[in-house]
This record gives sequence, structure tokens and C-alpha cells, in this order.
Amino acid sequence: MRPETDQGLAPALDSGDYLSVDEQRYITAARAPNTLRGYRSDWAEFSTWCGHAGIDPLPASASTITGYLSMLAAAGAKVGTMSRRLSAIKFAHRAADHPDPTDNARVITVWEGIRRLHSAPPEQSAPLMPPELWDVLDLCPTVKRWKTRGRPSEPDLAGVRDRALLLTGFVGALRRSELSALDVTDVAEHPSGLVLTLPRSKTNQRGDRSELVVLPHGTKTGRCPVTLLTEWTERAQIVDGPLFRPVSKGNRPLPRRLSEGAVNTLIQQAIIRGGLEGDYSAHSLRAGFVTYAHLRGASDRAIAHQTRHRSLATVGTYIRIHTAWEDNAATQLGLSPVMTACPQAPSKGLTPHKTTPRSRRQPRDAVPSSLRIACAGPNRSSPRGRALVLRGLGLQTQAEFYPHR
Repeated sequence: MRPETDQGLAPALDSGDYLSVDEQRYITAARAPNTLRGYRSDWAEFSTWCGHAGIDPLPASASTITGYLSMLAAAGAKVGTMSRRLSAIKFAHRAADHPDPTDNARVITVWEGIRRLHSAPPEQSAPLMPPELWDVLDLCPTVKRWKTRGRPSEPDLAGVRDRALLLTGFVGALRRSELSALDVTDVAEHPSGLVLTLPRSKTNQRGDRSELVVLPHGTKTGRCPVTLLTEWTERAQIVDGPLFRPVSKGNRPLPRRLSEGAVNTLIQQAIIRGGLEGDYSAHSLRAGFVTYAHLRGASDRAIAHQTRHRSLATVGTYIRIHTAWEDNAATQLGLSPVMTACPQAPSKGLTPHKTTPRSRRQPRDAVPSSLRIACAGPNRSSPRGRALVLRGLGLQTQAEFYPHR
């Protein structure tokens, strides 16, 4: 990073003051590494713009901030990008013990106008869910063949890892940062499957509470996250340290963990092998879990128990176009045969359904009892409720998850 970009990201100290090694370490830990990287990049952009304009970036005046925002808006920058730049500027000034220039009537009013004129729905990754997910799993490489004559083939370790990574990410509704950070010690066995302990997450950056995610046994070996994850650790002979690791060209696991970028790249490569087109990323697994569980009849509260969302409204943002036809009065106007979501075949999208007299209609929530039960009862956020959601995904659960029966 250029020297001029550092000045706003280090606390300003009076003459003669210094930071001890421990103080430096704590200051670095005050923000997540990804957040600091983003702040440095955004501050560098702002400092460069100020340099070209002959303006001092620190401390910045309100007119400097509004001029910068106006430039970004005219250049077509997204509102989310501009918001992040403002956060970096605010952080830099506070770190340097300067007043926050973004907390100014002029800046606030200009920013509000930009948001009203230039806001757009956020771009979202396409959800990856069955049956497309099963196709992606089946197309992961299984056999490693060598060019050396006479060397026998062996199981493709990267393929074993990719299958475990994909299904763990989907069933666990995990973010790529959480997949990257998993250690072997975070995985505990349970009669019904595995329990993952997440020391930190996007919504728990200080680690002041542990978050639990369950991976239940599946009814089919190739669709069971427990089986695939166990196969990966046994074949790679991983007993401690990072759970998901790079695999060398020699088909051997490396000691370091997969980075967040590598997790995203591997998942995208697997999706490309599956022949899928669209805006897919590692987040597609988490989005796919929410969408698929909803289509299978799970309540938002039960879904949030696994995704660990604090707000049920946030869960609703994951429910994509697949649910637009559900319980919609427009389908009851008698205009023509309509299309309604089919919870028993969510992967097929929309299926024709002709309107019938009320006395002959199926109940609106007429789904299999094994799915409907996931939405019923007063304790949907309990371990039992979460287990029912996962069973609705086609994953087997044991009696231990049903203490109230």
C-alpha cells in the first residue's frame, strides 16, 4: 500500500507516544481482516482522487466528500460501492482522531439524493439446489489417472474434497469464510450426524458466542454430508488443523487451509463442470439451502435456526423468484390456467395448475406430512424443528432430535 494511503488507517498519536507490540496486535484485531483489506483499498482510491484534485484527504471537508460521491455516481458506481467508500473514510478519520466528515448535513443530504436516484436491487448469486446440485456432485472427478506408464490409478482426492465441500456448504448453509475457517476440532460426532461449531462468523465477529450447525445423515451414500466429509478426512488422513485444504498435483493434501477465494473458485469450477449457466458463486450454496428448504415447506424461523440469521426479514431476501407464485391472489382471478409453485418438485420450478371449485381444491399447504410438520407446532426453532427442516431436504434424522415425541 502506498504511504499516503496508510496515514488514515493508523491512529494519530501525540508526539512522543508509541504503540507497544500488544497494542498493535489489538488494534489490528479490532476489525476483521477482510474489513481492513476493504478499507485500505477504498482509502487508497479516495486518497488517489484527492491527490489528482489537489485536495487534502485527511482531514477531508464536507465539500470534498460530496464532490467525491458526485464523481462516483456520475461514473456509474453502485450505491453499495459508494457506501463502502464512506465507511472507509469514516473509519480513517476516527482512527486518526479527526471528526467524521460524513456526519455532516451537506454530505447526508447529497448521499440521500444519490441513494434515491441511483439505488438498484442488489445482485444476488443464483441458488444452487437439487437436482442441479446432485448433477454437480456426480460430475466431480472420481479417479486420478497418471501419464506415467504403469502407475496405477487412484481415487481423485480433489474430487473427494469438492463433493464434501459442496454438500457441507449446502446442508450447513455456510458462507465461504466459514468453510475456509473450519478446523477438524470444530467437527463433533452426534448419533444423528455431525455438529459443526463456528467460533466466528459474519454476524459473530467477536466470537462471544458459539454457533452450531448440524449435518444429519442422508438416506443415500452419495447425498450424505456425513459420509462425504468423513471420506475426505479419512482419504486425506487429516486428524487436526484445517478441515478443507488444497490438493497437490501429486494427489496429496497440503497442510494449509483453503482461502476464501479458493473456496469460491473451486465451487464455481464444479458448477461449470455441471454445465450450469448463470451467476453462481460459493454463496449459491447458502442461497440454495434457504430457497430449497422454503419450497419444501420449512418456516422462516426453522430456516434461520440453521442459517443463523438474526432477522427473519433477512431470510426473506433469499426467497427468490421461485416463490413469487405462492399464495398469490393473482392466480385466483380466473383469467387463464395459471402457474403455481410445486413444493413436491421445487427443482422443476413452476408447473401448470388449473383452478377448481373451492370444494374440490386441495388445501393451500397440501404438502407431504413429513414436510408440513416442519412448519407446524409452537417450537419450530427448537432442535426438533431444525431436524424436521433438514428431513424435508431429504436428509435422514434420528430419534435423538425428537425429545418431545
